[in-house]
Amino acid sequence: MTTALGRTVLAFTGHPQIQRLFTETKAGRALSTRFVAGETIDDAIRVARDLNATGATVSLDHLGEHVSERDQAVAARDDYLACLDEIAAAGIEGNISIKLTQLGLGTDDELATASLGALAERAARVGTSVTVDMEESTHTEMTIGIFEKVQAEFGNLGVAIQSYLRRTPADLQRLEAAGGHVRLCKGAYAEPPDLALQSKADVNGAFDALLGRLMASERLTPAIATHDATRIGLAQLLGADRHSHWEFQMLYGVRTKLQSQLLGDGYRLRIYVPYGQAWYPYLTRRLAERPANLWFFLRALLGR
Repeated sequence: MTTALGRTVLAFTGHPQIQRLFTETKAGRALSTRFVAGETIDDAIRVARDLNATGATVSLDHLGEHVSERDQAVAARDDYLACLDEIAAAGIEGNISIKLTQLGLGTDDELATASLGALAERAARVGTSVTVDMEESTHTEMTIGIFEKVQAEFGNLGVAIQSYLRRTPADLQRLEAAGGHVRLCKGAYAEPPDLALQSKADVNGAFDALLGRLMASERLTPAIATHDATRIGLAQLLGADRHSHWEFQMLYGVRTKLQSQLLGDGYRLRIYVPYGQAWYPYLTRRLAERPANLWFFLRALLGR
């Protein structure tokens, strides 16, 4: 979740001059490579191979969101189709994660739906799946609706849910009918109190309740996306009684020692691997979640 300090970080990094400081300096680029595989599909495949060698699977995300032109949305779809082909050609154990606003949601909803269908079809052909990321709350209803429609046709989709949104318990019940994998996370966007829980304790409590329901589901495959040791412990406890597949999911570059420990203990782990030129919005959300990473940047900047 995004704390009050995290929201301050988001506001700070939103200024154009601050953005240029990150994107046009060596220190800013160095910080980005801690969390982003690189700018090309070749970079992502290289990182994916390395992670596969450790026993982890991956979910590749070609960064980008909120396109405003149809041509941009079509290009994003085609980039993801190429990514799926590269995953198959390289023998990568992994899938893709997409944002519907990158495929045209909010600009051309029919195109976004058709593009998700095209990706689901290609993913089925190469033997993998597609995860639909959850974005700001203004897109939640449409995201779930599009997911349900395409999942009913292809059956190889997953979707993320955010524990800090007040609507999520009802959304999880709704997703039971659709099936697929569900990525449970806390939420990384700044949302108002009437739509989202604000305190850390409340968000954690909601996460734990949703985790219990998800682990008890017979139709949904749990993907527990957290770096929180308490939440991880609860997932291990509840998952011990679950006879079907479930996995942890973590971000590339975050708590790598913990990732190695989980793999060593025999847990399934999928690493979310972002790549592409549009890395700045992704980086700012990682900084908002852990503002201490700003010190890494400032030390590097001052030491130029």
